[in-house]
Amino acid sequence: MTPDTIADSILRDVGKRVVLALPLGLGKANHIANALYARAAADRSISLSIFTALTLEKPRYANDLERRFLEPVISRLFGDYPELAYAEAQHAGTLPPNVEVNEFFFLAGRWLSNPTAQRHYISANYTHAFRYVLERGVNVVAQLVAKRGDRVSLSCNTDLTLELLKARNEGRAKFVLAGEANGQLPFMPGQGDLPVSECQYLLEGSDYPLFAPPKEPIDHHEYATGLHVARLVPDGGTLQIGIGQEGDAAAYGLILRQRDNQAFREAVARLDPIPSPLHHDGPFVTGLYACTEMFVDSFLSLMDAGVLKREVDGAILHAAFYLGPRDFYRRLREMAPEKLEKLQMRAVSFTNELYGDEAGKSAARVGARFVNGALMATLMGAVVSDGLEDGRVVSGVGGQYNFVEQAFALPDARSIITLNATRTAGGKTTSNIRWAYGHETIPRHLRDIVVTEYGVADLRGKADEQVIAAMLSIADSRFQPELLAAAKAARKIAADYEIPTGHRDNTPERIARALAPMRDLLPPFPFGTDFTEVEQRLLPALETLQRAKPAQLLALALKGGNDDKALARMGLDRPKTLKDRLYRLLLAGALGSWQTRKTP
Repeated sequence: MTPDTIADSILRDVGKRVVLALPLGLGKANHIANALYARAAADRSISLSIFTALTLEKPRYANDLERRFLEPVISRLFGDYPELAYAEAQHAGTLPPNVEVNEFFFLAGRWLSNPTAQRHYISANYTHAFRYVLERGVNVVAQLVAKRGDRVSLSCNTDLTLELLKARNEGRAKFVLAGEANGQLPFMPGQGDLPVSECQYLLEGSDYPLFAPPKEPIDHHEYATGLHVARLVPDGGTLQIGIGQEGDAAAYGLILRQRDNQAFREAVARLDPIPSPLHHDGPFVTGLYACTEMFVDSFLSLMDAGVLKREVDGAILHAAFYLGPRDFYRRLREMAPEKLEKLQMRAVSFTNELYGDEAGKSAARVGARFVNGALMATLMGAVVSDGLEDGRVVSGVGGQYNFVEQAFALPDARSIITLNATRTAGGKTTSNIRWAYGHETIPRHLRDIVVTEYGVADLRGKADEQVIAAMLSIADSRFQPELLAAAKAARKIAADYEIPTGHRDNTPERIARALAPMRDLLPPFPFGTDFTEVEQRLLPALETLQRAKPAQLLALALKGGNDDKALARMGLDRPKTLKDRLYRLLLAGALGSWQTRKTP
């Protein structure tokens, strides 16, 4: 069968009203989805409603300098990956009126300026998306699968599909399951291992490259946050972490705690010398069990290091979906069966909720630490993770609220929210800790633990004044005075309160000094990278240019510097135009500035 014949067959089966569910992230059957979209775009009598999340797209560039860097990366890493036609139409503003796309989670920041996507976003917990799909009358599910003989694996997305199949078997839903088999997709054991007959249609031979986002480098402030988090995880406990630099830094911190415990202890002591009942500094004997919405590649490194080894029902990891770099997929494909059996994919209702077998889940998820990132937090402990106060959505709630709720439902669990204390854009630095903000993802009555590069704020069960003091202690010192003044103006903290001396040097320079002795132990890409050595040098230089003020750009242009290979990689080794010469000066200065900063 071809995508076109499958699309035609689906329309014969369900009629001209198609309610299409596409799995979150990697699990979309792109060719089948594109064929259905093409039918609807050509025939306005067809109604196509798409319900999905995390539409994956190749990176986009905003200017010529970004283009010079990204074009070779996109060609090398994404190759023939088929873009989703509905997403391209949304970007172009050409989505037909008979096609509607609803997402409950966006690729971070991708749709901020797209009014169509913003208006059709559905705010939902990951676990609630299933009921919304049912309520819409889903009649087609199109999913990427792995195939082996007469079996298929839901592989990367058991999350909602297992629930939908259960509903179909119970007569609560009626839909066509159209599978797209991809030979690059690992065949995962467990509940997502199904007979081929579960798929009404199966497209084979569709072995396009899996979407594999390259990892971003981890900076010293992200390592500081990760080391703080690694100190909060008890041996014998349960771990959930998400994608991103802070999650990778936390995982690497746990590995360092296991493999070089003395270096770990010295590092965390320099970052925060005051002992706390929250701290767990020793190596892992019993080890951890992972119960996580997202299976990220760092869990494999935790397994290799002997950190992830506590078994629950024969598995050391239960997860609902996965996404990662190319090497992650390769390792899963090539892993010995007896080892792969320890990594079990389950429905998102299993990983993200306690409902159903509450006693069994509670007994398994002892000492749970749920680690999730945020954009901002307020002095009174509310967390902003998914959107802005003007209503625009950056990403989505996903499973964050689920895990915060679990942390309060389980007897010895904690929710850990990580965020950078500041952000810099266009040469301007602002605080990510605010007095107040006009949007929140996690309300302050569910405040628990918040971690920045400057330390850990334990907020659970504390009075507002104590919470404010704790949040001030992990804020950047450049913004502490105005934050404290706002709290005093609202009379939420004593008029004579002063920030303790030990927390008045919360500066990037202090973090750099604290981690300087460990420079060789904290690589920018601890779990490998798809970037070349030259591209790894270019990344921080380009970030420097992006963050710089106009005066700083002038200084960089005058600074000089030379990195022939990096300049050649950007096509600036022989500049021909005035713009090219300016780019060369700026980039050479940024490269030289970064190398100077790296040198002790």
